[in-house]
Amino acid sequence: MKRLCLATLAVLWCICAGAVQKSGVIVSINGAKFYVHTVQPGETLYALSKAYEVAEQAIVEYNPAVEAGLRAGENIKIPVVAQVTQQLSDRKLRKLFNIHTVAKGETLYAISRTFEIPIQTIVADNPGIDPIRLKAGEQVLIRKKEVGTEDEAGSNRQWEQYRESLASVSRDNTTYHIVHPGETFYSLARRFDITEQQLSELNGGMKAYELKAGAMLRVPAPPGEVIGAEGGEGTAEGQTAQQPAAGPEEPQVEEVVFTPLRADEAVDVALLLPMAAEGRANSSYLEFYQGFLLGLDSVRINAGHSVHVGLFNTERDPEKIARIVEDDDFRRANLIVGPVYEEGLYPVVRYAEEHSIPVVSPLAHITKMNSDALFQMAPDPARKFEKIADLINGDRRVTLIYSESTDKEFEQEILNLLGDSPYAKHNYRYEHAAKAGSGSASDLTPLLENDDDNVFVVLSDDEVEVDRILAALASADTGITSRGRTAPRFTVLGNARWTRYNNVDRTMFFRDRVTFISTYHASRDAEAVAAFDRAYIRAFGARPTLFSYRGYDAAAIFVPAMYNDIQYDMEGRRYTPLQTSYLFGQGAQRSNHINKEWTRVSYNPDFTITIR
Repeated sequence: MKRLCLATLAVLWCICAGAVQKSGVIVSINGAKFYVHTVQPGETLYALSKAYEVAEQAIVEYNPAVEAGLRAGENIKIPVVAQVTQQLSDRKLRKLFNIHTVAKGETLYAISRTFEIPIQTIVADNPGIDPIRLKAGEQVLIRKKEVGTEDEAGSNRQWEQYRESLASVSRDNTTYHIVHPGETFYSLARRFDITEQQLSELNGGMKAYELKAGAMLRVPAPPGEVIGAEGGEGTAEGQTAQQPAAGPEEPQVEEVVFTPLRADEAVDVALLLPMAAEGRANSSYLEFYQGFLLGLDSVRINAGHSVHVGLFNTERDPEKIARIVEDDDFRRANLIVGPVYEEGLYPVVRYAEEHSIPVVSPLAHITKMNSDALFQMAPDPARKFEKIADLINGDRRVTLIYSESTDKEFEQEILNLLGDSPYAKHNYRYEHAAKAGSGSASDLTPLLENDDDNVFVVLSDDEVEVDRILAALASADTGITSRGRTAPRFTVLGNARWTRYNNVDRTMFFRDRVTFISTYHASRDAEAVAAFDRAYIRAFGARPTLFSYRGYDAAAIFVPAMYNDIQYDMEGRRYTPLQTSYLFGQGAQRSNHINKEWTRVSYNPDFTITIR
């Protein structure tokens, strides 16, 4: 009889516990892991404690309001009890996972995009990480079979769902915010009406320079929003429905679905350029137009597509652009390129959204306009230094070389990139060769007398000083090597503005292993660029410029895309018409399709150039 009672009790317990559907959502709060459980009708504390294998008191401790009873629909946090799991052998681990080492400032969202893997997969495979506060040097397992299975829209959706889950169990009038491109500590502090110091304290002492687009921050809940109030979330009596901490509400961005053209249809391009203003012609946009025409010729020859182009002079006048949008010739277009300045985009983009027509911004970085119809060819500033992370945040010895004149913008970019990483400073001062000698401020030999991999960041904005510093480094390198010592290992991280200097000896770029991060690069000795140059000279009797190359790229990328890739928003494919690559995707909380690719240009001692 006793055994029968025990068996009956066991069955009843199984039925009770089985009625609880265990949540698959796990969040990290202040380093501790919690399930986010939405209470269902009829659930009890006892049933929850059994289902999650945790004491009832532990649930009450983190959710004091439930002591008065559970309310259906409320979200509660239940501590995750560490369980002993079978350890994988190193061989099995390497077979199933890639191991990624977290870089300084890298976010879970960024890792998800890098490997195109679902965020929840990374969270599930790495129970020891805090998803919103990864640590530099931390190792993250990346499940190999899931790599390449998630697109950007999916990552955005999952990251937002994680934010909502965190916000739903917050109990201290705080919520969570995903950082948008261009947002800073200062702007966020003003937006949430707190000091920068308070924002830092809410986020574990985060420094302003550590802020990255895609990061998730803890912020004050907006006034009138009830976060984690007793009695549960949702719209129970006496509560305010929870709203995202997004500040002033922006107009809802409508999804634009592009329909590819049939093979027998022509592409009608409306090209909006400020060809002239106030009676004066603008040679730069004439060169862009000429490059664009050669791009159209290439499309016709190589793909056989029929293309019509209408050129509209915007005069950089928003009122003139608004009139162009009403023009019948403009309204025949199924592809719009321009206007080149953001100030004139609004009427063009609104028309394009209504008619599902892609709009290409060929040169500007867009900061205000937000539209699913808009494509930006200029690379995203938030991703500028991703390709040189190995130079700055690795094991290299970094030295900032100052002179009498400093490029403050470049200096700030480098300091933000360095963060807490160690670096040295050196003040260069030119002295005439007759006075210079060992120990002179002109002699940079001491900087090279080590066995480290050195990175020298030259911060001068004076071209004569830049030339002298590069020459001093090359001279020191030659002097050390000529004495039979081991050749120094070093790279110079330079500013892309140097390529516009007329007084810098370009051979020093090669001797000093100079590396730039550039929005665009076209080396005239590259085969594709040389072929374009010859065609341009034949057609227009002049050498092409940077504007010519960019015009060609715009036509060569987007006109063929109108027959296929446009239906996929151009995502998932890298375009390299000449030498610069483009990779389009939507940014965090943005609908614009933005080029993610910056160009790393490295000058090698053997007088070759590597483009990455």
